[in-house]
Amino acid sequence: MSKTIDLKRTPLFEIYEKYGAKVIDFGGWEMAVQFSSILEEHEAVRKEAGLFDVSHMGEVLIEGEDAESYLNYLLTNDVTKLKINQAQYTAMCYPNGGIVDDLLVYKLENEKYLLVINASNIDKDYEWMMQNERGSVSIKNISSNVAQLAIQGLKAEAILQKLTETPLSEIKSFNFAPNVNLAGINNVLVSRTGYTGEDGFELYLEAEQVVLLCEKLLEAGKDDGLKLCGLGARDTLRFEARLVLYGQELTREISPLEAGIGFAVKTNKENEFIGKSVLKKQKENGIQRKIVGIEVTGRGIPRHGYNVFSEDGKEIGYITSGTHSPTLKKSLGLALLSAQHSEVGTKLKVEIRNKKVDAVVVKTPFYKKG
Repeated sequence: MSKTIDLKRTPLFEIYEKYGAKVIDFGGWEMAVQFSSILEEHEAVRKEAGLFDVSHMGEVLIEGEDAESYLNYLLTNDVTKLKINQAQYTAMCYPNGGIVDDLLVYKLENEKYLLVINASNIDKDYEWMMQNERGSVSIKNISSNVAQLAIQGLKAEAILQKLTETPLSEIKSFNFAPNVNLAGINNVLVSRTGYTGEDGFELYLEAEQVVLLCEKLLEAGKDDGLKLCGLGARDTLRFEARLVLYGQELTREISPLEAGIGFAVKTNKENEFIGKSVLKKQKENGIQRKIVGIEVTGRGIPRHGYNVFSEDGKEIGYITSGTHSPTLKKSLGLALLSAQHSEVGTKLKVEIRNKKVDAVVVKTPFYKKG
């Protein structure tokens, strides 16, 4: 595999080479899109378990006596509600309510937090955090020192439990255990947030140790159908579970309320936060457009950027994500539409290869585990 010009690589690149991954440019990173096939990897997660390299994600450490109040100003969710060893999903917004990024906040200690941000946004996010620094805080980009694996699927807990004495069943959703020993590797942070619609764990550790841990996991999971998975299956899995993706459902032109992540926007928290006044107004007055699920009932697959029309031919929005769902065997999409066309059952047309194809607004998430 020859290196594509100037693309960054994760510490697991040697695993890609060893297991014959097909690689693509993903936001400036040379990432595995698949190892076997997207369909096989997708099904492995839904039925057994899948192992993902997510070491391209960014990590920023926020410390200091004003860490909590700084984060509460920077982020839309209410950081004061977090207890030690809890994680929270949140967004970072511009003053106009558009999205800088969506991210996870981990409360490591009082006055010490880990932020996990999107790979393509690391530099932009870090710059935004520095620009909006307030009070006594230290903001440190530690992305290059940290690797991350995600093990997802029905058998994820059983496989991971083989490598540790820490009782994983005690780690509840959006909680984590710091300093876990996994297969003799110390100080692994094990969290349970997930981005596939299935149960699973994220493993944060020193970059130098990640190849070893990856091999130990593959060994532990070989009789349970554990498969190495690429970004292709990660995308189809998150899509079926209606989990949003930065650059598609989330952009600087789309607010968190329009994107459907209003649960992470706490306009009633006491302090001011960036974008609060605009988001508060949107909550009070109602939004003019929103992201909804659609099913294409005619022939064709809706893809990102395709235009959507009302039944009478008026352009009313566009597809943010779309695919042929491997689990449901249907052509499905997420679309940003004008609010008056967002009711379930509303008939639409999607422009696919210059033809207007029949579609209908459907309920999301498309897939729910169990």
